[in-house]
Amino acid sequence: MPFNFKNANVGVRENRLGSITGFSGDLETLAHRSQCGSVKNRERCFSQSSSCLSGCALDQLISIRNVAVVYHAPAGCVALAQGEDVKFRQLAERINEKTNSVYVCTDLNENDTVFGAIEALRKATQYTYEKFHPEAIFLSSSCVSGVIGEDVDGLADELADEYDIPIIPIHCEGFKSRIWASGFDIADHAVLQGIVKPPEKKNNKIIFKNFFESARPQITELFKEIGAETQFVYCNSTVEELSHLSEAQAMVCICGTLGTYLGNALEETYGVPYVRTINPNGITGFETWFRAIGKTIGKEAEVERYIERQRAIYLPQIEEIKRELKGLRAVIGMGPGYTYEVSRVLQELGMEVVHGLAWHYDYKYDNGQIPPALEHLLKTSPKGLKLTVADQQNYEVMSVLNYHKPDIYFSRHPGSTVWAIKQGYAALFVADEYMIFGYEGTLNFAKSILDTIKNRSFEKSLAARIKLPYTKWWYEQDTDKFLKPEGAR
Repeated sequence: MPFNFKNANVGVRENRLGSITGFSGDLETLAHRSQCGSVKNRERCFSQSSSCLSGCALDQLISIRNVAVVYHAPAGCVALAQGEDVKFRQLAERINEKTNSVYVCTDLNENDTVFGAIEALRKATQYTYEKFHPEAIFLSSSCVSGVIGEDVDGLADELADEYDIPIIPIHCEGFKSRIWASGFDIADHAVLQGIVKPPEKKNNKIIFKNFFESARPQITELFKEIGAETQFVYCNSTVEELSHLSEAQAMVCICGTLGTYLGNALEETYGVPYVRTINPNGITGFETWFRAIGKTIGKEAEVERYIERQRAIYLPQIEEIKRELKGLRAVIGMGPGYTYEVSRVLQELGMEVVHGLAWHYDYKYDNGQIPPALEHLLKTSPKGLKLTVADQQNYEVMSVLNYHKPDIYFSRHPGSTVWAIKQGYAALFVADEYMIFGYEGTLNFAKSILDTIKNRSFEKSLAARIKLPYTKWWYEQDTDKFLKPEGAR
């Protein structure tokens, strides 16, 4: 697809990738309809919860060191800003760095929605520039400023002539998309539009896009094995480092959902190869991913030597634990990338995945191809694997758990994990993106599953003392009870 960096707007995933938030069926049906382009969304007549794309976009941008986000929004839209500030300062301290990145909000009110507040945004930006001296400022719209038509783009152009730093407009109107991962693409677009420069000379770096870089030392050492440096984005990046992304020798990602826009845009615009493969989770995932990197940069021999050493250390230990995991039944509720990736890992460990719930589904990525994780899972899974695109709808998760009564539930959402425990099921919160990374991560993940399964006293005790709001009537319904037919509004 063509990437247009002259316009601050980026197409949301529903329009750009054909993404959906409502589906109920099986793996074969979803894959077949993806291949023939007939995937259609099913709207819900009842929605219990969701998230806003601005959270994903601004979370990515504020993780860059020494920048500012000026959010043209009501105060409630920055309710999570304090937590984000603490998190990214602590992550900077872990690598002996400091960040002065700040959130500033214009605190729109009812009067502003009638008479406009573009001057308030101008003053807030001027205050931010003079007070905090950021290396870049992102001017973000919100639902309110988007509805009343505030000219954030025009103001950014004006201020760019006054200040000696990038002033970058971004459009974070949450109503544009029900898929909060669209926020990742908005952040990528802003960085590509306002910070990345054309290459002057190629360097030895591999761009590694991840969420919170909790395994920064391990990844750094891993890429040293193949003679490459690592450029992590965006957490703890600097504006100067990001300006040179076009000079890297390749880009990889911890998650295809997270990396599709940046990876494909860098490849198409600047010729930086984007390594498209399944995630580095589990043995198969890691080896496929690392071999693809080695092939891209001409380091196949070094990759094979590393794999041979690691296999000798970890495979016997993993095989031993697999004997205790064999036959355990699991339900998974995660983002689209991790649902299919973790399903594959559990199958590698000898477990049975009886149902997968994905928060949304991209039927293609920005290169026009079906996500590699889905293709791989189709080839390796038993027929009839049940899949639901659940949009974080907890009532659907609870229904699925009640129907299948699994041995364990896996989720990347803390609230969803807690509700499964209230229902009496063992649950494991796969919070860390590196929890199943490579050989050691896979071994530790398998051990965590065993620990969770063997100690069930808390779940049983809690479930015996809690009355849930879900009735017998609801548990007797099909999971897609509140999903409308395709095409219905």
